[in-house]
Amino acid sequence: MPKPAGTIEVFLPPGELYFGDRYTRIRTLLGSCVSLVLWHPNKHLGGMSHFMLPTRRRGKATETLDGRYGDEALELLLDEIRRSRTRPQDYSLRLFGGGNMFPGVGHGDGHIGAQNIRAAKRLILAHGLQCQAEHVGGVGHRNLIFDVWSGRVAIKHSPPASGALRASSK
Repeated sequence: MPKPAGTIEVFLPPGELYFGDRYTRIRTLLGSCVSLVLWHPNKHLGGMSHFMLPTRRRGKATETLDGRYGDEALELLLDEIRRSRTRPQDYSLRLFGGGNMFPGVGHGDGHIGAQNIRAAKRLILAHGLQCQAEHVGGVGHRNLIFDVWSGRVAIKHSPPASGALRASSK
């Protein structure tokens, strides 16, 4: 499906999310961060999150939701869905990211990318949603492009540059 005239392109930085209509393309670059991508196939609405951490330590009850945290990012996306007068269960959901950016450093699957993946999967289940596809884990970063008009997500998974992420011997 060709890109509609008047399409806006949004680059999604870490900690942000975006929800748009059929005239929207959302791009992001993920390392250990995770993106939840939701798309309504009939209404051509969709959104993407780019969260950095599973959750935050709770402080004051008056804190506003923050897209840097997985649990809050999903709540913000669900708020956007409700504002559009659609139902979350009518969206396809896909999960991306959670790469290990520092292989050989740390302890196996305890790296932040793995923690983010586990948190996202728990959140998806807790909200009664189903994940239709995922491209998670591994080593390196991912470039994502989400075309809301078609629901297509293009992904390019690149390993870290050779030797660029070696632990310092100092």
